[in-house]
Amino acid sequence: MEASTPGRTRRGRATGSPLSRAAVVLLLSAFVGLASPSAGYFIRLPRGFRLTQDSLKIVGSSDYPGNNTTQVTSTGSLVFQNFEESMTGVYTCFLEYKPTVDESAANLQLKYVIYGYREPRFYYQFTTRYHAAPCNSIYNISFEKKLLQILRKLVLELSCEVSLLKSECHHIKMQRAGLQNELFFTFSVSSLDTEKIPKPCIDHSCEPSRRLLKAKNLIERFFNQQVEVLGRRVEPLPEIYYIEGTLQMVWINRCFPGYGINTLKHPKCPECCVVCSPGSYNPRDGTQCLPCNSSLAYGAKACG
Repeated sequence: MEASTPGRTRRGRATGSPLSRAAVVLLLSAFVGLASPSAGYFIRLPRGFRLTQDSLKIVGSSDYPGNNTTQVTSTGSLVFQNFEESMTGVYTCFLEYKPTVDESAANLQLKYVIYGYREPRFYYQFTTRYHAAPCNSIYNISFEKKLLQILRKLVLELSCEVSLLKSECHHIKMQRAGLQNELFFTFSVSSLDTEKIPKPCIDHSCEPSRRLLKAKNLIERFFNQQVEVLGRRVEPLPEIYYIEGTLQMVWINRCFPGYGINTLKHPKCPECCVVCSPGSYNPRDGTQCLPCNSSLAYGAKACG
């Protein structure tokens, strides 16, 4: 076994925790910054060395619940049970060992900063336009409801949901066609949280990013098919129809309050929403922890 120092830390894991059910994982290897950067070397322990609870002591953050929720395996992995975001903080490991049988006992002290994190609550945002009936027409309202029903049914089996963000009707002056009415739609497509999925699934295809990608492809195909159908149409165009080439899509990340994305501070997981450090906070579902000198806790949702 090797006890490591800055940049080369051992892996820890969280099991059965409330945060893990909300897509929160704890990794000592990914989110550990050793508090003391002065030592840049490895300390090699005796071959076949096994840790025991008697030879090891761990002191955690102010909310650290004690040994009832932690376990150190014989190979040096630190396992947390029921890890809460408030347990994020500095942990110190005190280890007593004998380099050889004949030598006296030696002491080792390592400090880690352990962060809890959540996967980003990312989603796709679409904008599209339709040629419309007069803006005060009830047909536009009926069409909007029907379109949303179709889109929601399209992604239902993927445990994704479609939400209408904005719907507007405008008079557009065209160079050759004169004034015409157009509907502007903005809607989002997001994957449901694991807890909301009717049938639990542990296959890789059930990961939120994979389900969301499939939903995006289905929606793009749906609008492309509308173009194909209109191209084969012999009769005059209907009053409301999709305007070819107007479907646009952007990828949007968002974090839970108290979390943020910081590629410089957490380069091993640049897309993860990590608990905000003291001196920062995130009050909403943005992706950045905002500076706040009066914020002294990890995961602050307000400044002060």
